[in-house]
Amino acid sequence: MNIEIIDQEANDVVGQLTAGLRQFNVEHLGDEATQPLTIVARNTTGDIVGGVVGRTIYKNLLINLVWIDAHYRGQGLGQKLMQVAQTQAIKRGCLIAQLDTLDFQAPGFYQKLGFIIIGTVPKFPGSPERYFMMKHLSCNETNEG
Repeated sequence: MNIEIIDQEANDVVGQLTAGLRQFNVEHLGDEATQPLTIVARNTTGDIVGGVVGRTIYKNLLINLVWIDAHYRGQGLGQKLMQVAQTQAIKRGCLIAQLDTLDFQAPGFYQKLGFIIIGTVPKFPGSPERYFMMKHLSCNETNEG
């Protein structure tokens, strides 16, 4: 047995580990229909000013990243992007959405969108509090209007 420490991006290694985990999951949950989901907003010059990045898998929308440029915050863009992401997830058969956020980021924003805190990691010196959040998705959210 040889244990290795890798201190840089190792996409090939991560790919092998991911494939192993997916195979294990398939043995317990059946075939997965995992698909990336990225929703992007661009300004009139084509610059990215916000987006939601995640993936749908096993009837879950796993949100990895939400970002809105400071000049566009507070104008409803984040809410619109989250609505579009949730609508797409529902179309893919998702029943819930999940994310995590830090205490200085946007827990209040997500709560206004219907997410609830289901777990926390308390802050400690050098690290803020972390919130794990989820939301049950409904057909009412497929109205993108």
